[in-house]
Amino acid sequence: MAAGFILFDDDRREALLPFTFTRPVSEIRIGILTITQKWERYLGSSTSFLTTGYLSKKYPPNITGERLCLINGGVCPDKALVNAIMSLEAGEVLVHENVVLAGVMDKLPAETPSLSDFRVRIPYPNEVLQVKHLWDIFRLNGEALTRDFDMLTLNRKSAPISSSNRTLNPSRIFIEAGARVECSTLNAEAGPIYIASDAEVMEGALIRGPFSLGEHSAVKMGAKIYGPTTIGPHCKVGGEINNSVIFGYSNKAHDGFLGNSVIGEWCNIGADTNNSNLKNNYAEVKLWSYADNAFTSTGLQFCGLFMGDHSKCGINTMFNTGTVVGVCANIYGSGFPRNFIPCFSWGGACGFKTHQPEKALETARLMMQRRNLELTQTDIDILKKIFDLTSQYRNF
Repeated sequence: MAAGFILFDDDRREALLPFTFTRPVSEIRIGILTITQKWERYLGSSTSFLTTGYLSKKYPPNITGERLCLINGGVCPDKALVNAIMSLEAGEVLVHENVVLAGVMDKLPAETPSLSDFRVRIPYPNEVLQVKHLWDIFRLNGEALTRDFDMLTLNRKSAPISSSNRTLNPSRIFIEAGARVECSTLNAEAGPIYIASDAEVMEGALIRGPFSLGEHSAVKMGAKIYGPTTIGPHCKVGGEINNSVIFGYSNKAHDGFLGNSVIGEWCNIGADTNNSNLKNNYAEVKLWSYADNAFTSTGLQFCGLFMGDHSKCGINTMFNTGTVVGVCANIYGSGFPRNFIPCFSWGGACGFKTHQPEKALETARLMMQRRNLELTQTDIDILKKIFDLTSQYRNF
């Protein structure tokens, strides 16, 4: 099948806000790689996107090949699923529990493809690893990380592990060339540990897998990290972290606790910031849902902080169990702020006001300059659109 592969957003995009305010669903990181990166490795081909209008300039569809193969961007690939997709003919759609997994079409649809767009439905009998809700990102991270580890390390040999380290189950520890790990404890008995190129684990770090550290990222001295945890590229982390995902280009560089949480890109967590991941009464955690416009049950007893791109918090910030922070929020001060903080909010427990776009964009620009990256006009347009889209939530 000669085809162009396009990863599409379906209605789960609303449930995955605030992270999908700034990216298509498939650009979410779970495991070692983003979902996009997983598909491109399995397919041996580049992919493009079918997403909401204001994101399309940054993430456009790229129509190549004789046919279009549209793949659900919230679904993670495996060998069996890829084989099933590659066997599809034009007009056929692969379906699992009424969810469109993939379909082949002759032309790009105007919006998310539905079952009615295809002539033949083919049921897919196997279970699929997919992200449907915010909490799935950390809840399923261990399985996704293990899959990625096995794929990335197949028939490869790790760089030597320095004798200054203490290791358990070293056959499940993989260190890419150029990474530096010294005087630390790496325990891979509960899951694999992957250290990407040019990353550093500083002295005295205690790491229990499953764990992944992205390119050019650093684990600070004395950090305590419990898996399953993913730290994306260009991050600095310290203190205590448990079962969390940080997408990339974000810092939690100091002491404090982060647990059962997901942090987007270009975020900064102030020193001694802590989040609660368990209610005092051990009750099920409820979480703000943009899709429901209300707090919804997660079915989980452990659930922490979800912070959208370009948000920051000051030193000693305390986040309640199940807190959702939008894009470009700035949180500071004593006490617990509310557990739903809208995009472009400025303040804390004493109250919030609107974080004006001009100031938020200047902060974003300065942070990106520190990594020699530019806040492009396309990025600016996206953030301004998000400001407009979320005005209804800023009733301060």
